[in-house]
Amino acid sequence: MTDRNVPLRAVRIELKCPTCGKPADPKYKPFCRKRCADIDLGRWLKEGYRIETDEVPGEDDAENRGDGPSGQRG
Repeated sequence: MTDRNVPLRAVRIELKCPTCGKPADPKYKPFCRKRCADIDLGRWLKEGYRIETDEVPGEDDAENRGDGPSGQRG
């Protein structure tokens, strides 16, 4: 029998809670319990998660207000 005739089996990877690392509960997937889900939600709401960027804070504020290079509104 060659390797090509062997049926492939799916490998299941046990999901771990991203907050505490315990095994995930299907009821709160991907978290292990409601508390860890609430902790993660709090981090999102307090802007604890950020994506790095090259933009300088406030760059598009001047564009949105309509300020020109001299600082006067047109």
